[in-house]
Amino acid sequence: PLQTEQHGPKRLEPSSAKTLIDIGTRRIFSSEHDIFRESARKFFQEEVLPFHTEWEKNGQVSRELWEKAGQQGLLGVAIAEKHGGIGADILSSAIIWEEQMYVNCTGPGFSLHSDIVMPYIANYGSEEQIKHFIPQMITGKCIGAIAMTEPGAGSDLQGIRTYAKKDGSDWILNGSKVFITNGWMSDVVIVVAVTDREARSPAHGISLFLVENGTKGFIKGRKLNKIGLKAQDTAELFFEDVRLPASALLGKENKGFYYLMAELPQERLLIADMALASCEFMFEETRNYVKQRKAFGKTIAHLQTVQHKLAEIKTQICVARAFMDNCLQLHADKRLDSATASMAKYWCSDLQNSIATQCVQMHGGWGYMWEYPIAKAFVDARVQPIYGGTNEIMKELIARDIVSDK
Repeated sequence: PLQTEQHGPKRLEPSSAKTLIDIGTRRIFSSEHDIFRESARKFFQEEVLPFHTEWEKNGQVSRELWEKAGQQGLLGVAIAEKHGGIGADILSSAIIWEEQMYVNCTGPGFSLHSDIVMPYIANYGSEEQIKHFIPQMITGKCIGAIAMTEPGAGSDLQGIRTYAKKDGSDWILNGSKVFITNGWMSDVVIVVAVTDREARSPAHGISLFLVENGTKGFIKGRKLNKIGLKAQDTAELFFEDVRLPASALLGKENKGFYYLMAELPQERLLIADMALASCEFMFEETRNYVKQRKAFGKTIAHLQTVQHKLAEIKTQICVARAFMDNCLQLHADKRLDSATASMAKYWCSDLQNSIATQCVQMHGGWGYMWEYPIAKAFVDARVQPIYGGTNEIMKELIARDIVSDK
């Protein structure tokens, strides 16, 4: 298993390396992590990047890619060995998130599958649920999704309307969900539903259910036409009198909201790290472009305005990377709190959008052309401050922690 170790001062920080994405930099990683990163980088460069444009047209990646990722050991790496995983640390998961962003290919929903959906099952599932789903999810034969957001409830999870009513030992599920990543391709969906409408507060009456593809009454609506994330399948899901056995309940009845609150910091950390990795990609892409693009008889890299802009962007990225790596290490040590994860998510996703705008500007008109990677990075960035809890909600969570009397 890949585990963290003390590495001493010998590893370069990205600010001192040739590029911001050099393998072998950053003190939180070990030589074993570097080997794993090389493998992940090779996979994304060979199995994802050449096909991504076609997947953008299709609105989803291929199922074959999922199984290739499973064969390569890139799915569920942080799942414990006792559940069929390799028991790697969260830093190994972060390597996969980052390497996906370094090829600017947002289509594969691996991070949601491996580091959002699977932990719910591994942490709260019964032995039977774990045995049934986890091994198949690690191989890529079973694709996971989680359905929280509804047409009338996004960041306010206590406002959901999807309802599961008891019928003997079964449950009858009704409702709809929207903006569900992996929704169209999903084989199993964790559905967030109200189970006690009389609870003293909405948070006390929410449960989680595992709903498998093909279950009667479970209908997948259209793949949504987004302005970005074109190769990532995002769907509407409908549940019409879906009868579920008692064994479909994930964890304990009416405890779902607390499970969500426990797992959301990792989701926000994931979004933050992918946002920052995208910043690193955009910087390198733009640096290469301005060193080649000529205007007024010389490359635009010779213009002081461009040089200063690159200096500002690199500094912003390196400052954010120091904080982000500290958050990753805290999470690896199981010491990351919700407010700190919220800071990372809000700061890095805002930075991503700022840097995307500046990098498009330095590309000029070509930056507005879809065939240029920077254009795709620009539109893909826009959703980052929205999903996983809006950045306005992140500030509320941070502020609540600041003024609380704890």
